[in-house]
Amino acid sequence: MDDNTKASGWRLTRKAGDQPSLSEVFATVPVPAAGFKGSWLRHLIAFSGPGYLVSVGYMDPGNWATDIAGGSKFGYTLLAVIMISNLMAILLQALSARLGIATGRDLAQACRDAFPKSVGIMLWLACELAIIACDLAEVIGTAIALKLLFGIPLIGGALITAADAFLLLLLMNKGFRFLEAFIIALLVIIAGCFLVQIILAAPPVAAVLGGFIPSSEIVTNPEMLYIAIGILGATVMPHNLYLHSSIVQTRKFEQTEEGRRYAIRWATTDSTIALMLALFVNASILIVAAAVFNAGGKTDVAEIQDAYELLSPLLDVGIASILFAVALLASGLNSTVTATLAGQIVMEGFLRIQLPHWMRRLLTRAIAIVPVVVVTALYGEGGTARLLVLSQVVLSMQLPFAVIPLVLFVSDRKKMGVFTISRPIAWLAWFVAAIILALNMKLLVDTFFGG
Repeated sequence: MDDNTKASGWRLTRKAGDQPSLSEVFATVPVPAAGFKGSWLRHLIAFSGPGYLVSVGYMDPGNWATDIAGGSKFGYTLLAVIMISNLMAILLQALSARLGIATGRDLAQACRDAFPKSVGIMLWLACELAIIACDLAEVIGTAIALKLLFGIPLIGGALITAADAFLLLLLMNKGFRFLEAFIIALLVIIAGCFLVQIILAAPPVAAVLGGFIPSSEIVTNPEMLYIAIGILGATVMPHNLYLHSSIVQTRKFEQTEEGRRYAIRWATTDSTIALMLALFVNASILIVAAAVFNAGGKTDVAEIQDAYELLSPLLDVGIASILFAVALLASGLNSTVTATLAGQIVMEGFLRIQLPHWMRRLLTRAIAIVPVVVVTALYGEGGTARLLVLSQVVLSMQLPFAVIPLVLFVSDRKKMGVFTISRPIAWLAWFVAAIILALNMKLLVDTFFGG
């Protein structure tokens, strides 16, 4: 495939036999022409989908514990942190979409073509480790949801999650739009469950709105700062940057400058709207925790299981806990699908290796299930809680290997040509990257050295 940017900034040029990212669904979703004068809704619907797949990573089971802990301990104060971290995510995901559309490369392919082979291998290994860690968190979250809903032991729940190994294959065979519809349907279930819980909890509107205003206490209170760092540090999932740069290329837009500008504009709109849904879900988790646990004097709720057990008694509504568990199960299922898709993109992009989807899925899932089963058998549920924390630490360690190359690429005029981001946006992107990386480093230091 020819280099779409007609630029000379890549170490390796695209070879004629190179496969596009996710070749089986590449450019399979038709969109209106760039000059189409129809309603904005038609444009939005045509491009809606990839952003929602990306948003899944911002409300996966790995994020729930920090939101629950923040709400139960400090009420609504940390809503500002959730909002700021979401704005950072919107910027980085927009840059990821721009890279994929402007260059015809996903982030993995761009790293392969821009860096020496040894660096590419290192980046691939780091990203594979992050995907395994992400899948680990999702196995734990899904297993917890199965236990809460159906009384299935955690070991059994973890083993059952292997049954979704062929779900992605089935959806992809039906077309990428079927996959997007499945993801969006589960997101609607998650949002609906929390909307009902917010109505049941009836939080004071003034307090909720006030929580979105940053408070100096977030910085001056060490305990609050630690949870805030946890929320910020776990916000941007590294595999999401690889994922988004690939799946935006499922749209069949015109391969011209005008066509790409049009695709970038609507892909950015799609991801921004979808990430606002993620903001609603994450904020809802914290709001429910604040309105139910903090207001009820339960300020030490940090575990998902504890939240489930306390919701119905404190609200005096039996369905509250069930809705919580259903949302958790939907979140776990959604996350496993998108993490597997990201794994396929990373392996194909870095190594040009195309494994059968079922083989890739079973391999990734087996690597995640084994430690959950072993740790649960040896240490019980407390061990899986620590394993969940460990998975977030591993994700934090991988983040620089995704964020830094992304910002480097989209700031490089030789690589991006006319689609290079402006200097103010580049400064803002580097500032956001520096904040996220600094907070993640502090989180790592605190985790390993007890700071």
